Amino acid sequence: MKKDIHPRYEPIIFHDTKSGLKILTRSTASSKQKEKWEDGKEYPIIKVEISSASHPFYPNYKGKQNLLDTTGRVELFRRKYAKKATPQKTSTKKVSPKNVVTKASSIEKNSSSSKGKKK
Repeated sequence: MKKDIHPRYEPIIFHDTKSGLKILTRSTASSKQKEKWEDGKEYPIIKVEISSASHPFYPNYKGKQNLLDTTGRVELFRRKYAKKATPQKTSTKKVSPKNVVTKASSIEKNSSSSKGKKK
């Protein structure tokens, strides 16, 4: 096996700048910035803007979803489609049985009329 062809897989700290969450994990990513962790050792740190702790649609550690509704989009959606959700009236027009033609009755008529004819 060749040496030095794979990237280094080392411990690193990911810091979510919005929520303040810091995670110590392993990664092939690297950084020149370093920070001390709770164990007293220094690790490279990468700052990210969004993670599972700050993403609005990812459930937080308590199992609840963080919903972000800054412009009232949920209310607009509900108002727009609430009108379409009401049931429409159905017609009560009755059909007389004389006008209903079944396939069986039409087949019987055709077969009885063709039996009497000779070629």
